[in-house]
Amino acid sequence: MYTLCIDVGNSSTHYGLASGQSVVSSGHVPTKSLKGASLKDFSELLAPLSKQASCISFCSVVPSINESLEACLAALKLPLFHLTYKSCAGLTLAYPNPSEIGEDRIANAIAAQEYYGTPAVVIDMGTAVTFDIISSQGYEGGVIAPGLNLMTRYLHEQTALLPELSADDLLSVEGSFGKSTIQAMKLGVAVGFSGMIQSILDKVTDGLLERGESSPAVLSTGGSIANLTKDWAQKSHFVGDLTLIGLAEAAQRS
Repeated sequence: MYTLCIDVGNSSTHYGLASGQSVVSSGHVPTKSLKGASLKDFSELLAPLSKQASCISFCSVVPSINESLEACLAALKLPLFHLTYKSCAGLTLAYPNPSEIGEDRIANAIAAQEYYGTPAVVIDMGTAVTFDIISSQGYEGGVIAPGLNLMTRYLHEQTALLPELSADDLLSVEGSFGKSTIQAMKLGVAVGFSGMIQSILDKVTDGLLERGESSPAVLSTGGSIANLTKDWAQKSHFVGDLTLIGLAEAAQRS
């Protein structure tokens, strides 16, 4: 049987049926839609999937909707598991204030620990880019940096003449310097974004190696991975549904 997994993010909520490393029937809805009467629509969307599931597992970085979401999911009449820093069985949180850790990051760490081993670095490219470090000591912490959409939106909002670029605008970037404003912006964001990711990964890896850890497995997830330079395909292992996989494993452990 599958676990019906739900990852509530700041902008988008991702859901799907997960069993081991297999995820089927996945989809997204805007998180802002998980309010009021729209919650009933979400419950109805999930109802066919729930018939194939033995339980529901969810995580959320939007605490204000958790209570109403749990009430909505109760209508599906399945055991409900909420992954938090208190319920992450099998993962030691070697972190001074574990309540600060995003629940999605805990799910990613559990998936990395279970299926890819430690040490591991998980790069999640959403609204923010997060790096999470899982070692032989458990979840140790990470790095948070601005995501691609934040970069492009800030350039547009804080200047009078620069347009707002979409993620699709950055999929084809040519040349080494711009011959137009748009080309210059594309290069600045696309190359700069990849360079930021690389620089942070280098620092994290050096820190692990200096401590005597082996070279970490590097996992990536999140939509903005497509906007990295082509050489990144060899630098990390992309797992699109990593958070859902971790949610399913967390529920099984509990």
